[in-house]
Amino acid sequence: QVQVVESGGGSVQSGGSLRLSCVVSGYTVESICVGWLRQAPGADTGADREGAVPGGDREGVAALKADGYTTYGGSVKGRFTISRDSAKNTVYLQMNNLQPEDTATYYCAVDPRSDMCTVLLHAGMGFRHWGRGTQVTVSP
Repeated sequence: QVQVVESGGGSVQSGGSLRLSCVVSGYTVESICVGWLRQAPGADTGADREGAVPGGDREGVAALKADGYTTYGGSVKGRFTISRDSAKNTVYLQMNNLQPEDTATYYCAVDPRSDMCTVLLHAGMGFRHWGRGTQVTVSP
């Protein structure tokens, strides 16, 4: 059974940093696509998060392919870094210089189709397994 569990969210002031963690079980993180996506307050939650159902207003933040290739959403480039620790089967999202517009629920999502990683991230949907999310709040 695949499980995806996020942690590390919290409240910070503008300019601060947080590191989110995503612990995966059921896959090894080196063999899959792992993505971080976020949903801002008031955004349309859409339908089933596990399926490729349109309507969910989730923004792709960062993704890490099996081969180590990383991709980022335009609004976070240069500020956020995705990485993995294979020994812990965990993927991290280091977030620096946080701004109020980064306030959102952050979801970790995984999919065995690593070759689809960039497409899934920018679509904001289609990942096969999702975590429950962790809240990040940035105050001015």
